Amino acid sequence: MAAGRSLPGWAVGLSILGTYVSSIGFLGNTGKAFSGNWNSWVFGLSLPIAGLIAVKWFIPHYRSSDNLSAYSHLEVRFGPWARIYALVCYLLSQLARVGTILFLVALALNPLTGWGVVNIILVTGFLVTLYTLIGGIEAVIWTDVVQSIVLIAGAFLCVVLLLTGMPEGSSQLFSIANENNKFDLGSFDPSFSSFLQETPTFWIVLIYGIFINLTNFGIDQNFVQRYFTAKSLKEARKSIWIAVIIFPIISAVFFFIGTSIFSLYEADPTFKSELQREVAITLLEREGVEATEAAIQVKAQTLTEKEISDRALPHFIVNKLPLGLAGLLIAAIFAAAMSSMDTSLNSSATVIYCDIYKRYFNPEASEKSSMRFLYITTFVIGVLGTGTAIAMLDVKSALDAWWNLQGVFTGGMLGLFLLGLISKKAKNPHAVCAAILGISLIAWLSLSKTDLWPDAWEGGKNPFHSFMTIVIGTSSIVLIGVLLSAFLKPHESTENGS
Repeated sequence: MAAGRSLPGWAVGLSILGTYVSSIGFLGNTGKAFSGNWNSWVFGLSLPIAGLIAVKWFIPHYRSSDNLSAYSHLEVRFGPWARIYALVCYLLSQLARVGTILFLVALALNPLTGWGVVNIILVTGFLVTLYTLIGGIEAVIWTDVVQSIVLIAGAFLCVVLLLTGMPEGSSQLFSIANENNKFDLGSFDPSFSSFLQETPTFWIVLIYGIFINLTNFGIDQNFVQRYFTAKSLKEARKSIWIAVIIFPIISAVFFFIGTSIFSLYEADPTFKSELQREVAITLLEREGVEATEAAIQVKAQTLTEKEISDRALPHFIVNKLPLGLAGLLIAAIFAAAMSSMDTSLNSSATVIYCDIYKRYFNPEASEKSSMRFLYITTFVIGVLGTGTAIAMLDVKSALDAWWNLQGVFTGGMLGLFLLGLISKKAKNPHAVCAAILGISLIAWLSLSKTDLWPDAWEGGKNPFHSFMTIVIGTSSIVLIGVLLSAFLKPHESTENGS
């Protein structure tokens, strides 16, 4: 689970990069750029800010402990309930992550193989789960290194082919993109009213990114576990800088690919009609409607860019690239999925083992029984993640779905973590009250944006953009906890959660 704390920082850094990039980045970001603009790329600009905080505080904090779980310190600060709460939220976020990754990979492989999306999800989920069972975190990191290199090479190759594949040359790509404001980073309006708009501004995405990346670096087991694998504190810090410097560049490449495919879509009528037809057939089959020629034509004419977005890159790969190059890019997408899925499966099994099995059921577990438990747990997480992917078939934008779910699951975790670091006075009763109020606020912010919210309560809907859920939820927990600890002194018997 820790690779003997022997790995070089550059390898750990590329592994962290692979975890960040994943097929969510490759396919999700290209899809966002195709249907929108570069507003979501601002997320990558927040990494250096969060990385600086991680290097200064988070990494030394974890490296000074021998406990591999990111959540053990929450029990020390606030009691067992905080550890279990964070664990549950983390596992839910990982199921959402694995499901999103598998779903996007299936969309990419569907036009190439001709297999159904569900069949691809099942086969890929089984293969990656089996692969993860074979090796531990050291195998995960070294394969992540290779997979990250393949992914980066494939992305840059795709850029070159798009620049040279426009009907009237590369200048046509930029002129079409500029006419449609595809390089726009979003509004720079800093006023409070901008946080109430449906379309996220530059500042909303940047603030959201800071909070999400503080969660990643501070309390996400995927990242925390990697800090332990580096052979020294210096190498662990180096790994963060490698990831936070390279990711915004690679992310820009993904967005450029999506923008370029949009320009090709507008410039090439044949490419446009073929893509519309392919998406129309897929949607009709999903709706249980017979895909007659008339039905296909009607459906194709009503498609929105968002409905087309996640399938634009796979269609380009299959229909516009020579067979060998198409294979390389498919390999790059699959590599991105593997480097992220194996991380999620391994880290999820690790925290269940550390925080539940060894903490409550078998503290003196032998190596044999521990390995058996880790194998079984990894397999179960793989099965549940595969089921989550199948449940996402009706999602219009995979990246939006992942970002919203991530914000819901991680808001309370980050709030408790920061409260424990910021306020030395905060004790268990303060944290309990802050968590209850903060989680209640997160529940309202999240549920009032869905169809579950009663029509009679329309006036009580969350007025803020959904990206603000983690920001408001996290801040409320920290603020409430700090205020309570400043004015209310807990009874001595309750300070340690008793």
